Amino acid sequence: MKALRWHDQKDIRLEEIEEPVTGAGQVKMKVKWCGICGSDLHEYLGGPIFIPVDEPHPLTGEKAPVTLGHEFSGEVVEVGEGVSNYKIGDRVVVEPIFATHGHQGAYNLDEQMGFLGLAGGGGGLSEYVAVDEELLFKLPDDLSYEQGALVEPSAVALYAVRSSKVKAGDKVAVFGCGPIGLLVIEALKAAGATDIYAVELSPERQAKAEELGAIVVNPAEVDDTVAEISRLTGGGVDVSFEVTGVPVVLRQAIQSTGIGGETIIVSIWEQGAEILPNDIVIKERTVKGIIGYRDVYPAVLSLMQKGYFSADKLVTKRIPLDDVIEEGFQSLIKEKNQVKILVQSEQK
Repeated sequence: MKALRWHDQKDIRLEEIEEPVTGAGQVKMKVKWCGICGSDLHEYLGGPIFIPVDEPHPLTGEKAPVTLGHEFSGEVVEVGEGVSNYKIGDRVVVEPIFATHGHQGAYNLDEQMGFLGLAGGGGGLSEYVAVDEELLFKLPDDLSYEQGALVEPSAVALYAVRSSKVKAGDKVAVFGCGPIGLLVIEALKAAGATDIYAVELSPERQAKAEELGAIVVNPAEVDDTVAEISRLTGGGVDVSFEVTGVPVVLRQAIQSTGIGGETIIVSIWEQGAEILPNDIVIKERTVKGIIGYRDVYPAVLSLMQKGYFSADKLVTKRIPLDDVIEEGFQSLIKEKNQVKILVQSEQK
């Protein structure tokens, strides 16, 4: 089968590999659609970050090269020994987190935590994946496979908002309107935030943010982004979300909050970022980071059934697996108008 494999920084290859063998407690799924995540792009441009290179990952026993892709949906085509909750033909999505004790407790914070599609275990940018039953959720009949490929990134956004102190009626700023930033806007709407300010340079992404109901602040058109947010809100937002991984933006996100404000760092970073501690101290602000998600997939699926996290609004390009490098990764690097690219892994 075909699979996109990470070999090294700026070295990904679409290769022919053996189809996975379905082990006990696993199902084999035929991948339908897989999204290209910002984390995949970070691994390509600046990795390894999560990908094990020198030593095998303790939970997968694998190291590079690994198959990429952790935002995917598919159809069950084979059921391993001991599997009781899934059958051939089921439509499924994958929560791709490996943890020492499975999905128990704060499993996203497990010291050995890894992501399927980064730490090994196969990946969604391939034709087939063998997945532990524990990682699966059934995709409701009224949600498409394309929508299913957005469950994982939507989980990041919903978990970020749930981890914050956002309350109904709050004013919030989202710095960066790539896929996760736009999904954070959707999650904030579901949480009842009223005024949501979207800080973004790309005209196309600004338009997407406006379509989702946010108020756009264009850093290219104002002298001082922080001052503009302060003016619009009468002193700063209650909570800000940093979703760019750009050092200067982190400081702006902190400064954009008012007294007692909170900043949630959602990005994965390729480099360090300098902040001024007084920005936090003098106004008694807090800064908090989140990694991945836990215990939110059922809520994401329920919100999707109510129209949130819509693929029709967020997906800007659909491509076959054969074109994943040039029309996928290179397109995301070169074309700033792209938001979410979905890859059709099933070969015709």
